[in-house]
Amino acid sequence: DRVVARWADRPRHLASERGGDGPSRPPASGRGAAWMGTVREGALDAAGNGNGRGDGDRGGGDDGGRGDGPGGGSVGTPPPRSLRRTILEWVAVIGGGVLIALVVEAFFVQAFWIPSPSMVPTLEVGDRVLVNKLSYKLHDVHRGDVVVFRRPPAASHGGEDEIKDLIKRVIAVEGDTIEGRDGKVYVNGERIEEPYLVDDTATDNLPLTTIPEGKVFVMGDNRTDSEDSRVFGPIDEDSIVGRAVVKVLPLSDLGWL
Repeated sequence: DRVVARWADRPRHLASERGGDGPSRPPASGRGAAWMGTVREGALDAAGNGNGRGDGDRGGGDDGGRGDGPGGGSVGTPPPRSLRRTILEWVAVIGGGVLIALVVEAFFVQAFWIPSPSMVPTLEVGDRVLVNKLSYKLHDVHRGDVVVFRRPPAASHGGEDEIKDLIKRVIAVEGDTIEGRDGKVYVNGERIEEPYLVDDTATDNLPLTTIPEGKVFVMGDNRTDSEDSRVFGPIDEDSIVGRAVVKVLPLSDLGWL
């Protein structure tokens, strides 16, 4: 009877440990118990999709953040950006842009506006052009180039606010001879074609001149209303700021020069 009672009570005792009927294995102890606990915790963590260890709730453990609902953890809200940091970033961006613009204008490209009609019809008063400052550091000045140069000392002077730079077209370079005959221009004894002039334009006041070394002879396309090398003589190549390469304003007349 005692043996029968012992085995009769055993299934109920094990069933209460397992939470159900059927065969079971004795509870683990020691390192085996720790391994089983790790497996259970890992299973809960995977099921809860949290970053930390699960504690029986599918929302993830305390180490991974609170779960907002079954199966997903929420990402924490980033701290707000400080006003000081935002201001410093904008100052750096604007300052960098201004610095780049100054470097480009000083060494590469500069914009100029046309204040007088001396280059009509190629350039009208108020037009804007871009001048390439690197051109003549890479190659020589060519006949036909439209150039911006510093006002020569022999040029007429106006008020203190007078424009310091002039824009004209190169007609002859060092070593050339230039002269006017019957209103036409001859370089090295040959008449040159000038398609940029208005038809029947006459070029006066142009005696035979030999261009010295390091100088160029410039004239405006509006020959009857231009103060140029016919007045102040050939200019120094070193006084040339750069070559006007493109007209940018007005947009309706955008084009290469």
